[in-house]
Amino acid sequence: MADEDIRRLLQAILDYFMWFKEAQEDLANKRASERYSEILIDFVIFSIQREIGWNDMFTFETFRDFRKHTRLNNTSHALIGLSSYLHGKGTIPQPLKIPNHQVQLPDIYEQYLLYLQQTRELSKGNLRLTRRVLASLHRNLEKNGINLASLKIEHLDAFLAEFNKPFASRTRKIYRYHLRGFLRYLYFQRGILRIDLAPLLMGPRDFSQSEPPKFLRQGEMEKLFAGLTVATPTEIRTYAMVHLAYTLGLRPIEISLITLDDVSFQKAELSVRTRKNNSPAILPIPDTTLKAIAAYVLSARPPSACREVFLSAYKPYKPVNTGVVIYQITKAMRKAGLRATPYWLRHSYAQHLLQIGRSTNEIKEMMGHRNIQSTQRYLHIHTDLMRKVLFDETI
Repeated sequence: MADEDIRRLLQAILDYFMWFKEAQEDLANKRASERYSEILIDFVIFSIQREIGWNDMFTFETFRDFRKHTRLNNTSHALIGLSSYLHGKGTIPQPLKIPNHQVQLPDIYEQYLLYLQQTRELSKGNLRLTRRVLASLHRNLEKNGINLASLKIEHLDAFLAEFNKPFASRTRKIYRYHLRGFLRYLYFQRGILRIDLAPLLMGPRDFSQSEPPKFLRQGEMEKLFAGLTVATPTEIRTYAMVHLAYTLGLRPIEISLITLDDVSFQKAELSVRTRKNNSPAILPIPDTTLKAIAAYVLSARPPSACREVFLSAYKPYKPVNTGVVIYQITKAMRKAGLRATPYWLRHSYAQHLLQIGRSTNEIKEMMGHRNIQSTQRYLHIHTDLMRKVLFDETI
């Protein structure tokens, strides 16, 4: 291994962390960044000891040997991140690729996963969760001699009772959600199931749902908006995201999916095409929010062929995912000294609608709730408002 190769590797790592510091989006906190540093320094030492040349550094064979050499765990993300950065800069011909050692599922499962990739734009994390629950379902059905065509809700209940044992309530909900999607696919797209089992797949009643949603008071909202700055493209983007979450009550995933075609600056309207209740809506955009979107699109959004409004702040420019929306809004809240989540802005939006006298059914449609029970939770925020709505209208 030549000294030039070592200097090249060290310079690549320094450049990567300089870029990473500016991006501030792939990792949630400083500790994770320090973890990457520890792994890459160990990788430099390994490369020197094994005399690995530049052209062989980012191969699977080198990664496999490094994993045996190092005492550190979960090293793949750091090396894939560095190699992807170098590939994007044209420094190496291709990034590190680690073969997927997951068991290949029967065609129907793999076709569904491909269908999700092509139509739902799911993140890699959600695809992994979907594959995990489907792989376990396949093993369970195979073990019990059950084929998909004869699947019954009793079989699914028995499977989930066993599969979900180690998981917390929130994780169980996520896995049920992914499994429902597969069941809908089997019924609507493939015609394998005779009835749609998805609505029947219910978890135990969550009694904590009677607790009122958390929201920000007027003073807290003023504090949040006062703390927003627009000195960088990322801050301008966050400014627009916060406005969308508060003034339209949008979920983070809905914000990430907005396209340029969905925004009508002339009519001051937003078309929300993908909602949790599968019911698209056209919402009026307040003037301040419209200006915030325009400011981002005109002065901070990088040039791209992508139609999504919100893009990453670094090359290669691509649509942000839900995690970025949550992270950036939460970061703005922490900066303002608020221990809250982006969903509090949505709840604050519902609170505002109640205060200006909107009916429960109007709020249901504007919030994109699937049923009226979800909307009724907001009536518990103020007893006076609850009494007024209960006496003035039929729920």
